[in-house]
Amino acid sequence: MLLVPFINKFLNLKNMLQEQMLSLSEKYQERTEKLAQSYQTLYGIEEIDIATTPKDLVWKDGKISLFRYKRDTPATIKTPLLICYALVNKQDMMDLQPDRSVIRKFLDLGLDVYIIDWGYVTRADRYTSMDDYINGYLGGCVDYIRKTHQMQKINLLGVCQGGTFSTIYAAINPDKIKNLVVMVAPIDFSNKEGLLFQWSTYLDVDKMIDNNGGIMPGELLNVGFDMLKPMSKLRKYTSVVDMMDDEAKLMNFLRMEKWVANSPDQAGECFKQFIKDLYQENKLIKGELVVGKHKVNLKNLTMPILNIYAESDHLVPPPCSIPLEKYVGSQDVKTYKFSGGHIGVFVGARSQNELSPTIVNWLKERDK
Repeated sequence: MLLVPFINKFLNLKNMLQEQMLSLSEKYQERTEKLAQSYQTLYGIEEIDIATTPKDLVWKDGKISLFRYKRDTPATIKTPLLICYALVNKQDMMDLQPDRSVIRKFLDLGLDVYIIDWGYVTRADRYTSMDDYINGYLGGCVDYIRKTHQMQKINLLGVCQGGTFSTIYAAINPDKIKNLVVMVAPIDFSNKEGLLFQWSTYLDVDKMIDNNGGIMPGELLNVGFDMLKPMSKLRKYTSVVDMMDDEAKLMNFLRMEKWVANSPDQAGECFKQFIKDLYQENKLIKGELVVGKHKVNLKNLTMPILNIYAESDHLVPPPCSIPLEKYVGSQDVKTYKFSGGHIGVFVGARSQNELSPTIVNWLKERDK
């Protein structure tokens, strides 16, 4: 009789193990079936298209290209918009797919849109500097648009590092920019909330560039970005099996992966100055940054400014973007909080339904 309780516990444990084994077996079978079905889905995908909104090449300088997006009807906002994306990854994120495209939304809402393609760096470009990118190439694009539209000033939208570049350019050339919009842009590098900012503070960037032949490999940068949130990447790839039987979800995933994998190398000279002068010494905020022959004074930013930051951004945490309004000379500054992460600014439903219309309406109110 004393053994009865132990026997019952043993039998209960046995039953539990059998149920768990059965559950695991069923899940394994389900995953196996999904993988089998996914073969047909993958087999039917001929090409992964991104950035499909029609556009024309209108200006070129070396490897840098300026595109103008085609419109079916005349723009309802007279001042054209130039988009300056970061050197990291490609500007295609702004036009990932038709239903997740900031560009298409801008066009639908009446903007005349231009965008810069920075091209692909090789070792021959190792000495290309921040001065070349900002005062040379970005400045060349601005002047082309001004001349084409016979306007003294245009609208400028800078994204991430491109937002930092756009802020610097506008501070040097306030007479050429009517309205400045910056999205998830690092401005104040003193806050070390994000791992990227902590790592960059102690980075021996000279040695890194020298060891890589004068350039910063895009693949190496991607590894660094993955290390910021390694479990996110693991979860992302383990979730692929669950979307294999849904072609729409799978295509969304593959388009994003294609964009991530397309990471251009960085010109060593520009990369070194960006890390040293901004991440390590925070010279832009201190008023000590020199780009080419120009000392950058944020007080020169007297045009209207829309500063957009992402509440859950781990690449450019909010404290790195928000302070811009404290240092500029403009009396018309709007700091806008987006409820999402760094990438959600471009491809999320809130981006389409909320953020893009906010930007266009803000520009429209100042299109006089």
